[in-house]
Amino acid sequence: MGGPGLEVFKFAMYLALPIGVMVHYGKPEWYTQHVLPYRDRIFPPLEKTNRNLPVDQSVLRDELARIKAEKLARKLERDREGSSSS
Repeated sequence: MGGPGLEVFKFAMYLALPIGVMVHYGKPEWYTQHVLPYRDRIFPPLEKTNRNLPVDQSVLRDELARIKAEKLARKLERDREGSSSS
C-alpha cells in the first residue's frame, strides 16, 4: 500500500484542512463583510418578525381563524374585481 509516509500526509491533511478553513472563515471581518449583508437580503428584519408566538391552543385557533378569514376576504375581493372587469 502507501506506507507510513502516506499515513502521515493524510493525517496532516485531516488536521490542516479544517484548521485552515476555520482560520480563513472564522475571522470577524470576513463574517461582517460576507455573511451579514447576505443574511439581510434573505431574512426579514427583526422589527418585522413576530416574536410573540402563541403557547395556548385556543390562541392558536383564533389566530388561524383570523388568517383564514383574511384570505377568504382577499379571495372574494379578487373574484369581485375579476367579474366586474370581464
